[in-house]
Amino acid sequence: MSTALIDAVLDPGSFTSWDRPAALDSRYLLEAAERAGTDEAVLTGRGLVRGRAVAVLVSEFAFLAGSIGRVAAERITSAVRRATAERLPIVASTASGGTRMQEGAPAFLEMITISRALMDHKAAGLPYLVHLRHPTTGGVFASWGSLGHVTVAEPGALIGFLGPKVYQALHGEPFPPGVQTAENLAAHGVIDGVVETADLSYLLDRALGVLVDPPVAPALPRRTGSLGEADAWESVLRTRRADRPGVRELLRYGAAGTVRLTESDASVLVALTRLDGQPCVLVGQDRSQVKAMGPAALRQARRGMNLAEALGLPLVTVIDTPGAELSPSAEEGGLAGEIAQCIATMATLTVPTLSVLLGQGTGGGALALLPATTVLATEHAWLAPLPPEGASAIMYRDTAHAPVMAASQRITAAALQAVGTVQHVVPEHDADTAQSLCQAVAAECAARLSR
Repeated sequence: MSTALIDAVLDPGSFTSWDRPAALDSRYLLEAAERAGTDEAVLTGRGLVRGRAVAVLVSEFAFLAGSIGRVAAERITSAVRRATAERLPIVASTASGGTRMQEGAPAFLEMITISRALMDHKAAGLPYLVHLRHPTTGGVFASWGSLGHVTVAEPGALIGFLGPKVYQALHGEPFPPGVQTAENLAAHGVIDGVVETADLSYLLDRALGVLVDPPVAPALPRRTGSLGEADAWESVLRTRRADRPGVRELLRYGAAGTVRLTESDASVLVALTRLDGQPCVLVGQDRSQVKAMGPAALRQARRGMNLAEALGLPLVTVIDTPGAELSPSAEEGGLAGEIAQCIATMATLTVPTLSVLLGQGTGGGALALLPATTVLATEHAWLAPLPPEGASAIMYRDTAHAPVMAASQRITAAALQAVGTVQHVVPEHDADTAQSLCQAVAAECAARLSR
C-alpha cells in the first residue's frame, strides 16, 4: 500500500529512498517484513509532486499495523531533520494503530521526539502536509498525524485517538458509530477535508503552488477614478442586496489555485490562495451564510491567522458580516473573548496583513478581522459598532431613524478613509458585475501585497 501510494502521488520515477535497511533481529519483525514486503512500518525519502521537490513519510499498515517502534521513529525523525536542512516541504501519509506495543514505553516516548522535530521544521517556515489513511489512531494521530498545516483524510477512514477495540474491551460496549470517521471529523473542523487518493496529487499541486511557488506579477488592471457622493444609508442597503458579491465571488473571479480549509462553521472561510498571482492565507466572512459569527467561527478565523504566521505568508481578511452571534450559547462559548483573541492575534502578526472591507462591517465580528497594517474598502462598504437600526433603537427607541444614524456615525468608506482607518477605497460603478468588482478588489490587493 505504501509503495502504491507513493506511485499515485509522486511524479513517475522521482522517489528516492532515504532509509537505511532495518535490522530484523527478532522473529516477529522478520515475519512482519515477510507479510508486508517492507522492512519497517514507515518509508521515507524524497520525490517530486508535479516538479516540486518534497520529503515523504508514508506508513505501511501491513507491517505490524503501521505501529511506531524505536527504529521507525528514528527513521521518521531523521527524515524530518533532513527535510528541514534541505528546506523541503514534508508530505506525510499515515495508517497506523499507534505505538508498537511490543516495545512498550520507550516506543511510546518516541512520539515526543517526532513531534519536536516536526515543530522545528514548522518553526523554519516549512510546510507540513498530512494525509490520514484508514485507520489512523492512538499515538500517531495524537502526534505527527495532527500537526499538519493542512490535514486531509481518505473517505471513510477510521480516524481517532482511542481505538474502538480498546474502548469496547475497557467499557464492555462498542464505541458510538460514526464518530471516528473522516467525514465526521471534517464536519467538526478537526481535519480540513476528505480527499480521494486519486485526487491527492491535484490537491498537493494546488497547496504547494501557494506555499512554495514564488509570487508572479499582478495581471489585473487596478481601478482608478474619483469617488461619488456616497449616501450612508444607500450604501447600507446596497451591501445587503442578495446579488452583492462576497468572499466566494472574490475567490472565483480574483484568485487562482485556491485550497479551501476547514469550514466547520461556514460563516468564516479559510483558504490558501493566490490573489492575482500573490500567495496568501485568506480569512473571509461569508455573506452567503445566514448564520451569524459565533465563537467557533472566530476560532476558525484565528486558525487562519496563525497559519499565515507559521507559513510566513501574507494574511488577507475579508470583512462582510451583519455581526457576531447574539445568543446565550455564544455568551457561554466565550464570544467576547474570541473577538479579543482575534484582534490581539492579528494585531501582533509579523507577516504582511491586509484587510478588505468588502460589504457590511458590523460590530465586534467586523472588528475581529480589521487590525491589519493596510485596510482597503469598496466604495459602498461600511463599518459601524451596531447596524444602523440598532444604533437607532439606542438613541431614539425605534428603528425608523436608522438612516439618520447611518449618516451621523461616519460609517462610510470615504469617511473611514478621511480619518485614516482605510488607506484606499476601490470605486464602484453602477454597471459593475460581481466579476468586475471582485477583480478590481483583487487587483488592489495584489498591488499592495507585491510591494
